Amino acid sequence: MKKQSLITVLVALFIVPQFIWSQTKRQDREFYQLSVYNYTTGQQEQILDTYLQTALIPALHNMDIKSVGVFKAIANDTSANKTMYVLIPVKSLNAVVEINDKLLKDEKFNSNSKEYANVLYTSPAYTRMETILLKAFSLAPTMKLPKLKSPKNERVYELRSYESASERIFRNKVHMFNEGGEIDIFSKLNFNAVFYGEVIAGANMPNLMYMTTFENKEDRDAHWASFRDDADWANLKSKPEYQNNVSRNETIFLRPTDYSDY
Repeated sequence: MKKQSLITVLVALFIVPQFIWSQTKRQDREFYQLSVYNYTTGQQEQILDTYLQTALIPALHNMDIKSVGVFKAIANDTSANKTMYVLIPVKSLNAVVEINDKLLKDEKFNSNSKEYANVLYTSPAYTRMETILLKAFSLAPTMKLPKLKSPKNERVYELRSYESASERIFRNKVHMFNEGGEIDIFSKLNFNAVFYGEVIAGANMPNLMYMTTFENKEDRDAHWASFRDDADWANLKSKPEYQNNVSRNETIFLRPTDYSDY
């Protein structure tokens, strides 16, 4: 009895707390707020750039949110409808509301954002904006900044969205990335992924999104060629349990602005 009691005490004091701690750490996943601004004119682009560079990003930095990404679609060069993307990592969904509350009370932010805030209805800063909320994958719980050496104006950031026909099928595709090993293949081939996330609020649900990064277009094309030829990928995509789990995919090529944090 004494020996059994001692074992019980040891389990209670050491093993159980360690198990609970490890489970908690595994679930400590970031959230991402991805804002998409649609605009058409150079004046709108200038207002957005000034607002983001001089008002929003410094205010977020003061809130200890240091890795704010700002990107423009490479297609903007030829498209009439242009887009700008702002990616903000947060620790919780409550933080999304807290950020807005803090911005309203931030005198410096409000002073620096007057041009953006006080536009006339006849000349808005954007055509329309959209906010997408994501939760990081369980096996990619935090953002990783890319390790690139090329100038920002040469880099190619690839934002992909994979939609599924139902919530159940969507969970299957998420499993394919995590437990199935698709993330591991991207990591092995040095795709410099910034994040992988499940969309929890957005226009194209159910869907997941992820962002990979490259030195330039040639580097991007070479990486995807190696992915298509990879034996692990050939094996993974052929598994019966992972068939037909993407109904639509969208790829957007982006370039970071000069003032983007990465």
